[in-house]
Amino acid sequence: MIQFSIAKKGLICLTLFCASFLKAQQINTITEQNIYDGIEFNMPHVSTTKFPNYKVSITNFGAINDGITKNTEAFKKAMFDVNSKGGGAIMVPRGIWLTGPIIFKSNVNLHLESGAVILFSKDFNDFPLVKTSFEGLETVRCISPITADNVENIAITGEGIIDGGGDAWRPVKKSKMTDGQWKRLINSGGVLSKDKRIWFPSEGARKGYEGTTNFNVPDLINDAEFQSIKDYLRPVMVSLVNSKRILLDGPTFQNSPAWNIHPLMSEELIIRNLKVRNPWYSQNGDGLDLESCKNVLIYNNTFDVGDDAICFKSGKDKDGRERGMPTENVIVKNNMVYHAHGGFVIGSEMSGGVKNVHVSNCTFLGTDVGLRFKSTRGRGGTVENIYISNIDMIHIPTEAIRFNMFYSGNSPVLEEDQNADDEKRDENMVAVTEETPSFRNIFMKNINVVDSETAVFLMGLPEMNLKNVSLENAIFETKKGITIIDANGITLTNVTVNASKDYALTIYNSKNVNVEDLSFSESQSAIKILGNKTEKIQFNKKDITNPTQQILQGKEVNKKAVKLK
Repeated sequence: MIQFSIAKKGLICLTLFCASFLKAQQINTITEQNIYDGIEFNMPHVSTTKFPNYKVSITNFGAINDGITKNTEAFKKAMFDVNSKGGGAIMVPRGIWLTGPIIFKSNVNLHLESGAVILFSKDFNDFPLVKTSFEGLETVRCISPITADNVENIAITGEGIIDGGGDAWRPVKKSKMTDGQWKRLINSGGVLSKDKRIWFPSEGARKGYEGTTNFNVPDLINDAEFQSIKDYLRPVMVSLVNSKRILLDGPTFQNSPAWNIHPLMSEELIIRNLKVRNPWYSQNGDGLDLESCKNVLIYNNTFDVGDDAICFKSGKDKDGRERGMPTENVIVKNNMVYHAHGGFVIGSEMSGGVKNVHVSNCTFLGTDVGLRFKSTRGRGGTVENIYISNIDMIHIPTEAIRFNMFYSGNSPVLEEDQNADDEKRDENMVAVTEETPSFRNIFMKNINVVDSETAVFLMGLPEMNLKNVSLENAIFETKKGITIIDANGITLTNVTVNASKDYALTIYNSKNVNVEDLSFSESQSAIKILGNKTEKIQFNKKDITNPTQQILQGKEVNKKAVKLK
């Protein structure tokens, strides 16, 4: 076992983080030529978009860039013109272009020149209700500001900004604002919830909130009443549904009503060089939610959002299982995440499965969680063959790596109106059915974390353990160490845990756990083994120099459960 003082070890971890961060900046930007390097599974090359040379300016159709005049018809006419000519580009020059929804046709590249801002209207009447999918369920929402449905060969490119006008739509929690900000928000109009803790932009928005028991899908409202809660049914900003060959390259996407970018049941997507932004207080202000999509490249992007940053989904519960479309064959490389609930996330709506995913060379700076995996009983679905490497994290207020199979929709950071017991673990065994989620074959290596509350939290279900997860070549400078609960087949290799306030490793009701080259500081508590279902835990003798002092074994644990080799 390598022994360091806490202060010295922390300095070493910080030095390593800075060195790796600087090295990452020196690496050439990921390109189409090297994006497939090092991929652990067979993946077809993603087809790129191609457009004729035909170009028109939005001004050719009467558009005015004063930020006041609505240009909805101009965008509609331009889209029809380019599509009818066989394809090409709609050029959006510098200026502020106010508009209602933009509905894509095939073979069109919407290109925003430097200084161009597409600003979506705050008049909810511009956004009619449509049948769609949100948070994994079939439902009704307002049409998205940008919609592509059953189209092929489309792109949004350039250096401009797309602003969804989200502040007009979103509810805001008092706990996420200062007193001054809260007072200004109340004085701007809107209404408050009964407990005065949530601001809504209108009475209709509040009515919708009070009519739901299922997050943001109002299940207590009948179809006849949907128009009366229209203000509550805020859309994702960019909706890409049942479409193929899509390129998002260059623009800033910001201030979305709900999720920012939502590709759904689509394939052959390239998402690169984007800046995706939302206020940190924005409810459901996700960056990218990739749902039931396949053959996707996500690289060289920056995220700073109010919820999860890069999130993979595949439908929720029965709706997702009946759809039966996993998210698969995805490469995620060289992305930077600032504020977010999670840097890279899978779930919780993963009922159709997620498989064959490569994530590498990403940096998370202050995300609530770094790598976040979430589900719950009732979801079903299988998450498997996930390969994660070369991840740097700093200032993580909860877990750097978190698997939670009892997820109830809460923020990772406890909020004022959040019940800490909502996601409490239930040890009762239930029958394994199609509603039982399964996470397995997940491989993580070269993980470097500085300043986290908790290093790693791995928690499966009693009836469906988290299976075959490995962590290799990792350094954690943290307050709390690694916890493993209800897991089977966990491998830790060359892992350093400098936990200032906790055990380096805690294992509960888990089996087939192999630990090799585990390092921790001499002054901290070492290893705790608990649970009467725990068995086949193996350590290396060279790591554990004094087993009686370094391993605390609960009385309920079989004496033969822990071995030193």
